[in-house]
Amino acid sequence: MLERFLGLERWTTRVAMIGAVAMLIVSVLLGFYQVLTRFVFDAPSTWSEVISRSAMIWCVFLGAAAGFRGGFMMSVEVIYKLLPQRRLIWIETLIALCCVVALWVLIQYGAAMTWRVRTQMLSGLGISIAWAYAAMPVGSALALLSVLARLAAQWSGREAVGVTAGAEADDATEATSVPPAPTAAASDAASLHDKEARS
Repeated sequence: MLERFLGLERWTTRVAMIGAVAMLIVSVLLGFYQVLTRFVFDAPSTWSEVISRSAMIWCVFLGAAAGFRGGFMMSVEVIYKLLPQRRLIWIETLIALCCVVALWVLIQYGAAMTWRVRTQMLSGLGISIAWAYAAMPVGSALALLSVLARLAAQWSGREAVGVTAGAEADDATEATSVPPAPTAAASDAASLHDKEARS
């Protein structure tokens, strides 16, 4: 059951990340188009700025799912370093619960706002502004799924807990890839050994 849930979350997070990248590309291209029409052709576009702004909103909310899943949100690393490793799961659980509450509020109010503005239109397009507001509940729902999946994977032992695990892995990689530099005492001892061997 847990494997199915984690598999579903992996798929939804991948789709959300692809959507976020696509929305970022759309926003950047339309921003460039807006500059061209305004300053080069002296005929400002009436629709590109609205779509660019809406695409950036979707990019942020869709990208939040991958951010939560990978643990890339801001954290106070000193707390992780002060606590013993076996207690870090409780910190992660507390953080996850706070995120769940915040995301649930965004889902509830975001859905209500999306429904409330459904009759308003995006300027110059004639499309409901609800399509832009829908980014809040949709992105928050995907992020909520990611938070729960991350916590479930940590509790089941499928993923490491805390930031020290990643730091230790980086230290181990550096230790194997870069040989230690010889110290002055070691080089003196080696040269002394060579002199004794010659004599």
